[in-house]
Amino acid sequence: MLRRRELCLVPLLALPSSRAASSSDAFERITPEAAGYDAAKLQALAGFLERSGSESLLLLHQGRVFFEWGDIRRRRLVHSIRKCLLSSLVGRAVARGQIDLQATLEQLGIDDLQPLSPAEKQARLLDLLASRSGVYHPAAAESPAMEAARPARGSAAPGSRYYYNNWDFNLVGALLEKASGRSLYESFLDELARPLGMRDYQGRIGRQRDAELDGYYQLEAEKSRYPAYHFRLSAHDLALYGQLWLQRGRWQGRELVPADWVTRSTQPISLLEPEWGHAYGLLWDVLVPEAGSVHPPSFFHTGVDVHMLGVYPQHGLVLVHRVDTESEAGSRFQPLDLVRVIRQVHGARRPADARA
Repeated sequence: MLRRRELCLVPLLALPSSRAASSSDAFERITPEAAGYDAAKLQALAGFLERSGSESLLLLHQGRVFFEWGDIRRRRLVHSIRKCLLSSLVGRAVARGQIDLQATLEQLGIDDLQPLSPAEKQARLLDLLASRSGVYHPAAAESPAMEAARPARGSAAPGSRYYYNNWDFNLVGALLEKASGRSLYESFLDELARPLGMRDYQGRIGRQRDAELDGYYQLEAEKSRYPAYHFRLSAHDLALYGQLWLQRGRWQGRELVPADWVTRSTQPISLLEPEWGHAYGLLWDVLVPEAGSVHPPSFFHTGVDVHMLGVYPQHGLVLVHRVDTESEAGSRFQPLDLVRVIRQVHGARRPADARA
């Protein structure tokens, strides 16, 4: 397990107002004050990260790092954050005309080990992206809790009910590979990782859970024909991906993800927690936009409730949090700790009239 010597507090308080990115890093650094944040409060946050068992936290303001803690170059499984990674590839495939979001499973010739009913085959690709297919077939990478909570087959018509369904997500990956004629990992490497300048994702892929791999397929042949696809990314590389979405899909003058897809996929479709304005869109969790706005105050995805990629357009903020969830010893970091991290980050933002 990584020792806390490596997870030292990077002394951003001592940095000059800006610093160019090094040859091994894609980001310029600025002080917390230049980003509109209170340095002392972020110093307190660093102490909490140390005590709680975090591995790394990276905060960007308009693409420049103003706070980093821990090993931001260590690759870790992203767990469910893989869904929002897939979103960019879906948006690109839609723009190229490779996939039709209105196509039904019947039209696409989809079936599984436990045959789908005629009603289930009316689910559209769009329903899969929203996790509203109504197909409650066993799936690879389902946790015991997910398996226990899975609704009964035929209990909901396609498109009528949200259920966070790995079968939907796994099938989207398979359909993308079929449409493109390439693996998801090849597409991600060539179309996103390399153009963004990711430093740690190299596209090393296999079919076993080897810690040296950047990704692997998890096929559970007794459950489903469709494997789960897992990614390992560093906090550094996840932050580049989040910054791409903050910039509405544009990177160095190129459109890597269509801007209309960024808007469409981050619109609320299924309201999950009305009191918090928390909803699910297309492969992203979103906060409901304020009245008169089409852009959400935040869209994000978590992994096992402790990893997080968060994009906050109103504040020009990208937040990436990582935890060592691969060691045999596990991590003491808990989901409620992630809530505390998020609150402390927002609590460190200085009032507009107090900013330099």
